[in-house]
Amino acid sequence: MVQLPLILSSIRSIGHHILRCKTTSLRTPIRSMADAVDVQVVAVCQMTSTDDKAANMKTVSWLVERAAKLGAKMVFLPEAFDYIAKDKQQGLAMVETRTGPTLSRCAELAKQHGVWLSLGAFHEKDSSNASKMLLTHVVLNTEGDIMASYNKSHLFDVEFGGNESLKESSHLTPGSSITPPVQTPVGKVGLAICYDVRFPELSLCLRQQGAEILTYPSAFMSRTGMAHWEVLLRARAIENQCYVIGAAQTGKHNDKRQSYGRAMIVDPWGSIIASCHEGVDVCIANVDLKYLQKVRQDMPVWNHRRYDLYGDVTKCMTEPTQ
Repeated sequence: MVQLPLILSSIRSIGHHILRCKTTSLRTPIRSMADAVDVQVVAVCQMTSTDDKAANMKTVSWLVERAAKLGAKMVFLPEAFDYIAKDKQQGLAMVETRTGPTLSRCAELAKQHGVWLSLGAFHEKDSSNASKMLLTHVVLNTEGDIMASYNKSHLFDVEFGGNESLKESSHLTPGSSITPPVQTPVGKVGLAICYDVRFPELSLCLRQQGAEILTYPSAFMSRTGMAHWEVLLRARAIENQCYVIGAAQTGKHNDKRQSYGRAMIVDPWGSIIASCHEGVDVCIANVDLKYLQKVRQDMPVWNHRRYDLYGDVTKCMTEPTQ
């Protein structure tokens, strides 16, 4: 049975955490330097990428600048922030390495605005297979240095009938390892990408390794997003007692592809504490690590696991598989 104090604590937390989109003031003031260490502002972004890389980067620049002005310490961009191509051939022609202009420009933005960046996923050249790419989530610090990276491991191969289908394995190489959470000014961040959200084993591994924030930068289909986006993000937050940040693509990318949107931030109790409006947008919220620890202490589900019954799925593969 859930105790009343925990429920009341959760209700209070919503007012403490939430910062509505496009506002610049905190609802709850930071009361001391100790609070300042444990409470940091993060920003989640939403955009509509196309095959115009220059236009996409212009949008990214605006989002990062806007987030920095709102006080964010770390900015989270969606999957495919660099581009969404019309087909495989166009996508392969546009792919870059980590030293290419896309990541170089993002490094400049991190330094210019003094923020950490979660680059939800860019299309990275696969040096071992010229006919495919990697989809890589990169974290940059305020100096523009790469602090962590992760290659999307679960590839979305789905066909609903008609024109609504996507087969990522036709042009992407799946990742072969889990990246341990990276320490950032806002907490320990676990990296994932889009379809990974449907596989709780990955989030459990990241939680076991110390994650306080789970990230799912995405480009959900409208059909799957409407049905599953919110419930999946909230489920990963509740079962892992972590903040969950879901940056998102939204709207029509081309004649074949459209994304659901609704980028959001969820707290460790499962409450949505920030959500973007329609179209290109950025919104912010507090990440309160003291509150996170309270949720975990009040309901210590990690101590109640019965590995003797179902095994330990949190034994993670952090080295590449052969």
